[in-house]
Amino acid sequence: MCYNLPSKMPLFLCLVLLVLGLHCAPPNSTEGKVTTCHSPQQNATLYKMSSINADFAFNLYRRFTVETPDQNIFFSPVSISAALAMLSIGACSSTQTQILESLGFNLTDTPTTEIQQGFQHLICSLNFPKKELELQMGNFLFIGKQLKLLPKFLDDVKRLYETEVFSTNFSNVSAAQQEINSHVEKQTKGKVVGLIQDLKPNTIMVLVNYIHFKAQWANPFDPSKTEEGSSFSVDKTTTVQVPMMHQMEQYYHLVDADLNCTVLQMDYSKNALALFVLPKEGQMEWVEGAMSSKTLKKWNRLLQKGWINLFVPKFSISATYDLGAILLKMGIQDAFADNANFPGLTEDNGLKLSKAAHKAVLHIGEKGTEAVAAPEVRFLDQAEITLSPIIQLDRSFLLLILEKSTRSILFLGKVVDPMKV
Repeated sequence: MCYNLPSKMPLFLCLVLLVLGLHCAPPNSTEGKVTTCHSPQQNATLYKMSSINADFAFNLYRRFTVETPDQNIFFSPVSISAALAMLSIGACSSTQTQILESLGFNLTDTPTTEIQQGFQHLICSLNFPKKELELQMGNFLFIGKQLKLLPKFLDDVKRLYETEVFSTNFSNVSAAQQEINSHVEKQTKGKVVGLIQDLKPNTIMVLVNYIHFKAQWANPFDPSKTEEGSSFSVDKTTTVQVPMMHQMEQYYHLVDADLNCTVLQMDYSKNALALFVLPKEGQMEWVEGAMSSKTLKKWNRLLQKGWINLFVPKFSISATYDLGAILLKMGIQDAFADNANFPGLTEDNGLKLSKAAHKAVLHIGEKGTEAVAAPEVRFLDQAEITLSPIIQLDRSFLLLILEKSTRSILFLGKVVDPMKV
């Protein structure tokens, strides 16, 4: 049962999400416990969730295009969805409803218990050890030593979201920041340093959601074929020079005449794929506005394999967002207000969300390190070379990275300037 508790001094909960994507690297052993996941067939919600989470991803993407027009965009939709769903466990009444409905769930059709079970299966499936693919998603919850978290909440977040909980002394802001940053740095193998810099003195809880992804291409590029000084058109008047990888290979691809774009699928060696979407000149906004879960299903149905003369820039992309204002516009309002209702989380009154931040990093390269085996040599006849379509990513394009078994969008972005990190 939910109660609207009286608010005392506001106690702030920060929600921080970070993403680390390291691509085209050699396979490493997957550490950690081996977990037995329920078969996806046992939970129909997992299937519904791929579509619901995809539509949330594209809605959020379109918000980013308004907030940061004509700039690179890059984020992890699945990590944001999972972190907000986890937070909803402790919420009640309109606070909970706003969170789950903003994520795209119809609470009349899908009970909250089914949603939480769906995320449990999703996270378990994503974290299940896979050879030649490092993929780990999880949460850290740092709570003030004086905060009395309810045992049921602690049990639920550990069981459903594989969340570690740490008791933290927030009265010493610098020490608390150092503790949080140390955990993040360790979890990301030193790639993200100093994530938290501006903790408020009255912060009482920080939720850090992370996703780490590392994989190698199924067909790595030959570094000797990378041209260092290729032109990439940022806009009508700006061109930058980028290293352009080149390969003649068989890929799934299609030309979508309705959306005026070319779609290319590049597979990773196991369990993941990248979709590159190249709109025709001047058609980026049209494609962005039309992206949806139905669009992805259509492409998946129509993609056909064939020889492609492919040119892909070698680049790194990163982005940091303050999600607070965007989440407010998407309908998550009460969680940030004085009437925030989190009675399932703590015995203490007055808890509200003060900050929601997200950081994402991605590297795209030929194949990672020298330890990766050299690409297989193929001999093509002149007819195959002449007739193969050319796909050259030399202007703004969209990038999606999906996990195959759950069809989850791990990463979503737009590359406007590949030289801008």
